[in-house]
Amino acid sequence: MIVKQAEFVKSAVYEKDYPEELGNIEFAFVGRSNVGKSSLINSITGRNKLARTSKTPGRTQLINYFLINREVFFVDLPGYGFAKVPKSMKAEWGQTMERYLASNRKKMVFVLLDIRRVPSGEDIEMLEWLDHFNVLFKIIFTKIDKVSNNEKFKCLKDIRTKLDFANEDVFFHSSLKNTGKQDILDFIDEVLEESKPKELAEENK
Repeated sequence: MIVKQAEFVKSAVYEKDYPEELGNIEFAFVGRSNVGKSSLINSITGRNKLARTSKTPGRTQLINYFLINREVFFVDLPGYGFAKVPKSMKAEWGQTMERYLASNRKKMVFVLLDIRRVPSGEDIEMLEWLDHFNVLFKIIFTKIDKVSNNEKFKCLKDIRTKLDFANEDVFFHSSLKNTGKQDILDFIDEVLEESKPKELAEENK
């Protein structure tokens, strides 16, 4: 995929406020507060200020929709985890996120994990939830510029005490260096092609 156009469409809390589906599968990004969701979206779209970034965990409180190439939505979901906000507000964000994940919208979810951290209980719960409800998902390890190759090997070893995965089944990304950007975009392209109706796919050949 080559991103030629990217624009913010709207923010939403309830399903009735989501934009009308485009017919394509949409791609949602979820992870702990401060894992780098907004930075990743900015990186892969090549737009530095498309998604609002902050050093303060928990700034994404709504579901934010971005229209890419006028044909597919990228969806920035509220972060979960250690944001310094009241428990009642955390619960509200969780419900906002869960409503989206439980919706019937055609979606692929990218679960972002900081490569320097062993997955938290909430990370594991998210992966188990997606698996249980048969929601398509892929793991992206973020902030890989923060570790050397030797440190990366050790980090992955520690992570594997909680998660079972093969390196070829996950993505590694740095928003600082744009490492892994093209791998993610190529994968999105593949998913979009595979999800098209057979008749349309034949026409595009």
